[in-house]
Amino acid sequence: MNTLHWQLAPFASLTLQQLYAILQLRQEVFVVEQTCPYLDADGEDQHAMHLWAEDAGGKVVAYARLFLPDSGHLYARIGRVLTSASVRRQGVGIELMQRAIDWLEQQAPSRPIRLAAQVYLLAFYKSFNFMPIGDEYLEDDIPHQDMERGTLI
Repeated sequence: MNTLHWQLAPFASLTLQQLYAILQLRQEVFVVEQTCPYLDADGEDQHAMHLWAEDAGGKVVAYARLFLPDSGHLYARIGRVLTSASVRRQGVGIELMQRAIDWLEQQAPSRPIRLAAQVYLLAFYKSFNFMPIGDEYLEDDIPHQDMERGTLI
């Protein structure tokens, strides 16, 4: 696989082309592949850091949305984690998650990190020391489980 170009930026710094490419990939994976019509433009993008990778041709192939702790959450959050079908099973998802965790731990070192995992990916997230919290639930007709990765203090 060719080398990927990783980028991290707040919403206000995204170019229109970057935003379009990110939204396009999110729709390809979450709406089309998973046949799950839902409102992806949920008003949270403006409050997130956006982490993504582009392939040699400039195509977005991996993405995650990162949130620092704020007045509403005492923990950091990772969401909208995805890889393009073209790079799956090549370690890109592992690199994406490690980069997301590293950045959040650097920015908020004493805070846990949470995510809402699709149940079929629990083992993947457990490999990063995320542990299930609460009960399993349906979100957009897909089984999910909240998970948390505690601090290593």
